[in-house]
Amino acid sequence: MTVTEHPVLHSTFTLERAYPAAPGPVFAAWADPASKGRWFASPGDEHALDFRPGGQESLLHHGEDGEPTLRVESLYHDVVPDERIVYSTTLFADDRPATVSITTVQFEASDGGTRLVLTEQGTFLDGREEPSWREQGTGDWLDKLAAELG
Repeated sequence: MTVTEHPVLHSTFTLERAYPAAPGPVFAAWADPASKGRWFASPGDEHALDFRPGGQESLLHHGEDGEPTLRVESLYHDVVPDERIVYSTTLFADDRPATVSITTVQFEASDGGTRLVLTEQGTFLDGREEPSWREQGTGDWLDKLAAELG
């Protein structure tokens, strides 16, 4: 394999969380635009969610100068209420694709709460994002979801 100016890196990670709420409320925190915006977006971000198969989600993050720096566009492929969500996402850095990924989120009743398992398979383009950054960021918003659930 030759060295290229346009490297591609593939990575998969799985994160698990236990939440003290039943699967219904945990799932609803993903499905409700206001709720998802509170734990998924940062203050000042522009977030929109059409949660259904074929629906889209978008997030626009602004830098300190007010200019857009990251854009996230997702498409929902499969939604099984209280059980499963499957979506694909393209993350753009400075309007150039940085990652393309597919994510599966599973919800399972466990010990009076919910066991959530998120698996993401990503293609990282041209060194604009590192797999470890994506895994850390995803873990951070899953932790914010815990705060949203109270």
